[in-house]
Formats: sequence, C-alpha cells, structure tokens
Amino acid sequence: MSLDLSTDHPAGLATASAPATPTAPAQPTDRWAARRRLGADAASYLTMIAAVAVMSVPLLWMLVASFKQPSELYSLPLQWLPASADPANYAQVATTLPIGRLFLNSLGLTVVGAGLKMLLGLCCAYALVFVEFPAKKAIFTLVIFALLIPAQITIIPNYTLVASLGWLNTYQGILVPGLASAFGTFLFRQHFLTLPASILEAAQLDGAGHWRRLWGFVVPMSLPTIAAVGLVSMVAEWNDYLWPFLVIDDAELMTLPLGLTLLQNVDGMTNWGVLMAATVLVTAPILAVFLILQRRLVAGLTAGAVTG
Repeated sequence: MSLDLSTDHPAGLATASAPATPTAPAQPTDRWAARRRLGADAASYLTMIAAVAVMSVPLLWMLVASFKQPSELYSLPLQWLPASADPANYAQVATTLPIGRLFLNSLGLTVVGAGLKMLLGLCCAYALVFVEFPAKKAIFTLVIFALLIPAQITIIPNYTLVASLGWLNTYQGILVPGLASAFGTFLFRQHFLTLPASILEAAQLDGAGHWRRLWGFVVPMSLPTIAAVGLVSMVAEWNDYLWPFLVIDDAELMTLPLGLTLLQNVDGMTNWGVLMAATVLVTAPILAVFLILQRRLVAGLTAGAVTG
C-alpha cells in the first residue's frame, strides 16, 4: 500500500518562492542630501566657468583686437569680430620694432636666467637636506623669510649695486640680481625630504660623492619638481618688466615686454590694434610653453606638500 505525500513533504515547501521584500521608500533626509550635493556641484561648475571667463575673455579680446582697424576698435555698439582678418597690425609691429632682436634677447635671458635659478636652487636645497653643517636650520629660516619680502623692496639697493659695478645696459645687470630663488630652494628642499634615504646611503657606500649623488640620483627622481620650478622661473623671466626697464635704455638690449613701451613711445597711444598685436607676440610663446608643461606644474607643486 503506497501513499502519496508529495504535497506534505518539506522539500515542497523549500521550492516555494519567498515573497519579495518591499523596498523602503526614500527618506526625506536622503532626498535633501542628494539635492544639496547637486546644488554644490552646480555652484562649483558655475564658479569654475566664471573664473575661466574672467581669465580668457581679455585674452580673446586681445587676439581679435589685433586684427581690427582703429575704426572698429572705437565703434559703438561693441564689435567683437573684425570685418576682415587683416594682419596689417602685425606687419606694422615688425617694421616699427626690431622684433627679432627683442625676441632673441627675451629668449636668451629667459633660458639662462631660469637655468641658473634651477641650478642654484638644486644645489642649495641639496645642501640643506643631505649635507650636515652648522646653522642649517637658521639658513632655511632665512630662506622662508626671503619668501615674505616683496621684490619691490630690494629694487633700490639692487640698482645701487648694479650701477656701482658698471652693469647698467648689460645682460648681467638684468640677470644677476634675480638669480637667488627662495621659492625654488624651498620647493626643492620640501621634495628632497620625501626621497628614500636608503638609495643615497647605498650610493654613498659605493663611493659616490655629493655631486654624483645630486645628478645621478636626486635629479632623476625630481623631474616633476624641476619642471614646475623651471616653468615658474621661465614665466617670471619672460614677463619681467620693471627691473629691465630700470637698468636698460638701449634698444639693442631690450626684451619683448620693454618693446611694448618702445612701441608706445614711437607710435603713441592712438593705434591700439598695433599694441594688441605686439602684446599677442609677447604673450603667445610663454603661453604655449605653459600649456605644454601645465601637468608637470601641478605634480611638481604638490610633491612634498605634507612633509615638514
């Protein structure tokens, strides 16, 4: 005698599907938190767009104004785009100024000045980190205080020294007073503190001196910081106006920023299209260098940021 108990078997109960758990409705606090995050993101993007507009609109206006005729520059309502892209303003800049000579002066002074600043900053920072000598902390404190002193305060004593040495209207008169870079020394020193000491200790045990350790080990491990210091130094050297304006009055030794003043003296302040064209020629090279090295700048400036 057989009985069919399949409907009462526990396995039959196991195969039955469990009822779905109802999803809890979103809490009001969660909705308010999501709205706050959305509002914060929107405010951040709007702030970024406004900052980009403030920085880029003058550059765009300078570029389009360099192709305008005087009648278009003074027209009302404001005319953003020129009627025709006429490079006559650039041709007038080339015929009025020794633009080639000015460019070579700026290029040479920028390369030499930025290179010497990086070299001195590297050597000073290496000594402050890896060389033991008395009063090392006091010297680093002086470097920090040098960062707090505006450059304008040192103009008069520097001018007096350069004039007493007979360096007015000379390239060394432009370069030498600004070679000591407290910013570069500080940034290199902070980065060097993050380097693994075991590598330099092993190099020292192998007989490597300070010079070999600097160029064979420290420099290859510090390329982002070197690129950042180099970019900041190049921008500062290229755009420097006040100091070369004080020590140079010979057109053969002037740089591109000084060429703008020379153009104003020759052409007056009436033709703004020519001045805008000259300003584009001054700005474009260093702006291109900055766009190429901008990633290195961020990486170098943040290296060693949390090191004491």
